[in-house]
Amino acid sequence: MKIEDGLAVLKLKIQEFELNPTLLWDEKEAILIDTGMPGQLEGIRDAMIGIGVPFEQLQAVILTHQDIDHIGSLPEIQQKADHSIEVYAHELDKPYIEGQAHLMKTDPSKMSKDQWEALPEVMQFLYKNPPNAKVNRTLEDGGRLSFFGGIEVIHTPGHTPGHISLYSEKYKTLIAGDAMVCVDGKLRGPVPHTTPDMETATESLRRFLEFDIDRVICYHGGVCDSNVKEQIKRLVEEDR
Repeated sequence: MKIEDGLAVLKLKIQEFELNPTLLWDEKEAILIDTGMPGQLEGIRDAMIGIGVPFEQLQAVILTHQDIDHIGSLPEIQQKADHSIEVYAHELDKPYIEGQAHLMKTDPSKMSKDQWEALPEVMQFLYKNPPNAKVNRTLEDGGRLSFFGGIEVIHTPGHTPGHISLYSEKYKTLIAGDAMVCVDGKLRGPVPHTTPDMETATESLRRFLEFDIDRVICYHGGVCDSNVKEQIKRLVEEDR
């Protein structure tokens, strides 16, 4: 779904769920923020073509964090690209993304027998064999990427230690990853059952008040563009 020329959400379906990676581009290059589940490369490619951006234009991937639904198709993207894809992530999540440590939330050794047996076979396979890829460049809080008018890195830990959100200065758009979700156009805080450190995650929301935000893209829920500043202030005040 194209939001503006140069900014789009690539809606990916997985069963009854919808994931919302973000694409930014110009006439020369494109960057993708998060990559869906394993096996969603074709959905990404088709969505890019649908908004007029050739897959061959993709130059970089930024990962908001290590969860499998965010890094899942990265190895396939790297394999299918006819050139090197630069991968950016926060240093604290880098060892998980690269496979040096098991993904925090899909580690079979940390699941009960009942939890494990309740998983479909395909998910058991993915949990045992999670995707991994090399991170070329690590990001830190306050860092600024020069892509498309400037993208500022906001470290928003809690959902994972190295969770980041991204602010596009050109589009006044916050790409929130899983720091927030959007439900029926309304912003909500991080989801408790997928957020190991809720106290830190809710405290991270305060960082967003520093930015001039017209819209928020949530990985779960998509675009929220109605009174977003007031909505974020309300979430922060509710946490007091």
